[in-house]
Amino acid sequence: MAKLTDTQLLVLSSASQRSSLNLLPMPNHLKGGAIPKVLHVLLTSGLVVEVEAVEDEPVWRRMDDGRETRLILTNDGLAVLGIEPVTSPDAALQAGGGGDVAVPVKTSAPEAPVAPTGANGAPVRKTRDGTKQAKLIAMLKAPAGATIAEIAEATGWQSHTVRGVLAGPLKKKLGLEVASAKEDQRGRVYRIAD
Repeated sequence: MAKLTDTQLLVLSSASQRSSLNLLPMPNHLKGGAIPKVLHVLLTSGLVVEVEAVEDEPVWRRMDDGRETRLILTNDGLAVLGIEPVTSPDAALQAGGGGDVAVPVKTSAPEAPVAPTGANGAPVRKTRDGTKQAKLIAMLKAPAGATIAEIAEATGWQSHTVRGVLAGPLKKKLGLEVASAKEDQRGRVYRIAD
C-alpha cells in the first residue's frame, strides 16, 4: 500500500469519529478535483468501501438505477489509524478488506452496534498493541507526559495529525480524558490521567 498523505489520514480520522464511519462530509479545505485523487488510494487500498446509503446519512453518489451510495471506513482503514476493528452490521461488507471494492450493496438500514459507550454515547473502541496509537497512549500515560513535537517524532505523524488524534479518537472513541499544562522547559505537555 502506498504511504498515505496527511489529507488522506485526516479523512480517515474524521470518518473514524463518526458512529456510521461515513467519510462524508469531507474536510472543508478539500475541494473539487482533489477529492477523487484523495479517495482513489483509499478505495483501491480497501481502506474505504462504497455501500448503499441509509436515511439521514450523506450521499456519495447516485447510481444509474437511482440507488444512492455512501463511503464508509473499513476495518483495514481503522487499523491504519491504530483503532481496533468495529463489530457492526456493516462488518460483513468489510470482511475480506484488501483491495476488493466490489462490495454488495446493503438494502436495510444498519442497527447501532452494541458496545460500551463513552461519555458522549459513542462506542468505546480498544487500541491494538504495537500500533502508533498504543505508543501515543503510553507516552501520555507516562508521568512526564508528552509534547506535540515528541509525539510527532515518535509516531512519524505531522503536528496537525497528532492534534487531531488527541481531540478525536482518544477522547471520542476511546473515552480517554487528555489534559494539558504549559511547562517552562517543554511548553504544552499532554497527559492522560489513570
